[in-house]
Amino acid sequence: MKVLMFGWEFPPHITGGLGTACFGLTKGLARHEVEILFVVPKAYGDESEEAVRLLNASEVTIDIDKEETRDYWERVQYMEIGSNIIPYVGPEQFELITEEQRKVTETFRSPVFSQKYEFSGKYGTNLMEEVSRYALIGSALATRHDFDIIHAHDWLTYPAGVAAKETTGKPLVVHMHATEFDRTGENVNTEVYAIERRGMEAADMVITVSNLTKRIVVERYGIDPKKVITVHNAVEPVDKSGLELPEKQVKEKVVTFLGRITFQKGPEYFVEAAHKILQRDKNVRFVMAGTGDLLNKMVQRVAQLRIGHKFHFTGFLKGDDVDRLFAMTDVFVMPSISEPFGIVPLEAMRSNVPVVISKQSGVAEVLRHALKVDFWDVDGMADAIYGLCHYNALAETFIKEGKEEVDNLKWSNAAKHVKAVYEKVLKGLETK
Repeated sequence: MKVLMFGWEFPPHITGGLGTACFGLTKGLARHEVEILFVVPKAYGDESEEAVRLLNASEVTIDIDKEETRDYWERVQYMEIGSNIIPYVGPEQFELITEEQRKVTETFRSPVFSQKYEFSGKYGTNLMEEVSRYALIGSALATRHDFDIIHAHDWLTYPAGVAAKETTGKPLVVHMHATEFDRTGENVNTEVYAIERRGMEAADMVITVSNLTKRIVVERYGIDPKKVITVHNAVEPVDKSGLELPEKQVKEKVVTFLGRITFQKGPEYFVEAAHKILQRDKNVRFVMAGTGDLLNKMVQRVAQLRIGHKFHFTGFLKGDDVDRLFAMTDVFVMPSISEPFGIVPLEAMRSNVPVVISKQSGVAEVLRHALKVDFWDVDGMADAIYGLCHYNALAETFIKEGKEEVDNLKWSNAAKHVKAVYEKVLKGLETK
């Protein structure tokens, strides 16, 4: 079985969980003899191709004079994007997102229609221009490669997946990692919502990363529940034996938040819980690792609460730096307001760190050995963190049982379920 798969990022060039999930899933599918042609907007040359053949959309040319190119463009809605809906933003973008949006016309003079187009592959202010060009590339690539099924990850690639389906008639599976409601709450960008809805309506099957996300897809987008299936994410086992991990340099307990510092991730609840804990025990330090549009607000709140001497902001971390942080961490906290899944708690548990997670997260559906609280319950969150910091028996139990639990959440198992979705779709076409 061969799959044409569209993604927006691929390790080591990632800014969020999307690229990590794509990498783990493709490796798992390779173990089940599924061949993947993985398309990214921009390839840097150092990506791992052990499980995929990587296609660089920046190297694909299109002929703007071809009738099918113009015909397709008439079916593509080309929009301007607002900074409030950028989903996984790299740190270099945050200085740019408040600038005035540059409007791009719908004419063939747009750079979208240049014969070659250099994607940034990031999430900047010209994101929708890149999404639109990516859709054209999807249509072009679909005619140049042989495959059985199309798989598109998240809204950024849905137009490309739909284009490939319209061009070839091959079936489409879309993967919903995070909805517009997760990213913005009720402040939904209607244009992105429309892309998500159209992608799911055009798809033969929709994969959601949790039952929480499935409910949103069915109730808020009106998608037929019969064609929506949940496949929980997993965590990739890694050999860190050669990694030199630092020794903890402080006597206090270390409590860590690691993620995008945005509305969705609930960083303000972490800060408020930290304040409550420090009123009971001064021997705790707090780390907020990440970047996002709420970073300055969090720094200001920490200063206002006068806990800056116990609070550390590290900026964006990835790769070995994340493992080094976990090596110094006593408790990991994910207070997300709406988390479709949440891979970072699994990575923490794999590193022998007990976790506190919000009940409003997909990963809460699969974890038993994690303390779960409502994101808004700052007192409950503080109590859970305090307990893991001060009751060794509790922490040791969660460390031991949690590590075993996570070791059984393998991408190979998730990939087996995804392959079953492919087979169901292909079988359904055969019976029509």
